[in-house]
Amino acid sequence: MRAFTIDAHAAPYTRPLPGADGGRDLPGAPNDATGTVTVSHSTVDKGRRVTFTARATVDSLITAPGYASVTAVVTWTSPGGPPWVGRRLGLSVYDAGKDAPGRSRDRLGYSWEFANLSRADDGNWTDETPVGTAMAPAPFAPVTRGGFTVTHADLPLLPGS
Repeated sequence: MRAFTIDAHAAPYTRPLPGADGGRDLPGAPNDATGTVTVSHSTVDKGRRVTFTARATVDSLITAPGYASVTAVVTWTSPGGPPWVGRRLGLSVYDAGKDAPGRSRDRLGYSWEFANLSRADDGNWTDETPVGTAMAPAPFAPVTRGGFTVTHADLPLLPGS
């Protein structure tokens, strides 16, 4: 079982990008964001239930009506969890609208385990490929409890453009 909590809010042009545009300093990007992501993963290992939790700080948010792509950098993992501190995770949310009681049509995508694989130099598959800002797979997994609300806002133009 996996549980996700995503609390992301747009904060355009709040993370300065020195020398980003051919040496020109930029005030940030239109997809800059703030917030938190919490991921809890529970599984059975050798007959015993094991749960780990990771917390991450949101750094990017892009929306379309009913859809959001969020990235966040992991700041903490519980003991026994994966070595994710410093790693950027990508998540996508599809908000399918009002649900029937006890049923969600929402979907979620996440950028690890099998969705962001690449070949390492030794030929083996790895999921340690870096995830860039705003990068997340399509929302492939059904939401079985709870749901998400996406409030769309167009990306603003660069100030002074």
